[in-house]
Amino acid sequence: METRKKVFVSGCFDMLHSGHIAFLEEAASFGDLYVGLGSDKTIFELKGRKTVCSENERLYMLKALRCVKDAWISKGSGMLDFLDEMITLHPDIFFVNSDGDSEIKREICQKHNIEYIVSQRIPHQNLEKRSTTELRKICNIPYRLDLAGGWLDQLDVNQYYPGAVLTINMEPDQHFNSRSGLSTSSRKAAIEMWGNQIPSDDLEKLAKMVFCFENPPGTKYISGSQDAIGIIYPGLNKINYDNGFWPQSIESITDESILQFIEKHLYMVPLFPRKQQFDVLKDTQINTENAKLLSQAAENCWQAILKRDLRAWGKATTESFNAQIRMFPHMIDPDTIPILNQYKDNVLGWKLCGAGGGGYWVFISEKPVTGAFQIKIRREILK
Repeated sequence: METRKKVFVSGCFDMLHSGHIAFLEEAASFGDLYVGLGSDKTIFELKGRKTVCSENERLYMLKALRCVKDAWISKGSGMLDFLDEMITLHPDIFFVNSDGDSEIKREICQKHNIEYIVSQRIPHQNLEKRSTTELRKICNIPYRLDLAGGWLDQLDVNQYYPGAVLTINMEPDQHFNSRSGLSTSSRKAAIEMWGNQIPSDDLEKLAKMVFCFENPPGTKYISGSQDAIGIIYPGLNKINYDNGFWPQSIESITDESILQFIEKHLYMVPLFPRKQQFDVLKDTQINTENAKLLSQAAENCWQAILKRDLRAWGKATTESFNAQIRMFPHMIDPDTIPILNQYKDNVLGWKLCGAGGGGYWVFISEKPVTGAFQIKIRREILK
């Protein structure tokens, strides 16, 4: 009697739906199917949110499926939480979906002589193609992550020295906390104006609409325009400021190789939302010297990304963050420092999102970062 192949898959399988079942049935067509399930703790560490269904509930549902030979809760952590159990199982095939495909997984399979197969994501007959990502999308309006130069969009800073803020446009394929430096207030303004989707129109016009909506006449503290621009313009953006609230120019890049480079090496570790008593404007040291340092670091970051120079990108990211702290020392909440100390010796660069005070640590790294998650950059405006 021919021995059936062992097939391994890993995943969260929260909000179990027809897309999950089709994926598991496709995997089981290659042999006996074994499933490594992400724990509640790992999912919270990676995505900054609790699961809808507990790990025990998700395990119960998976084991009840006739296509699953066996399933368990993975004991590891991070993006490779399944690794120890997979090596022990030593499957013939590691089966992944297109969202879970990664170079590090391919390298692991090559090292351990395991066949690597990516799902075709074919829905069951007469059913719609379904994914948890799509189900989670309350709306299609993206988030913004600032990479370098943050604060140069403020007149109080760029009046001393011109410079750029670098941003990326992030897909809303997971939950991000409010008050965490990802332009959630600008995103809420866009949702209030347009609902679930950004309309088709001139991008600068749309960004100005969001900026003006957030800053009506009489606003005492005007929010930075990089927030509005960052959620409207897809890809990687260099927003150039010189003595004004609105930029002199905006350079956008949607080159696939550059965006993939960013996605591969950028990791985020969730912290906590900014505390209500957070006051980043206390004890500021805004002057020409510090504004120039920030501007130069942002330019170095831009050039490093364009050249795909990972070490230079990491160094420039940290330099930009240090320049921010010189001007705004209260960006760092003391409770964030122990987390940074856990990671800083093993990554190439770091910063806090937005105005700091909490939110997320952003790390630039050559290797996977334990307890971190990665993001997807939007390539174009959805029609």
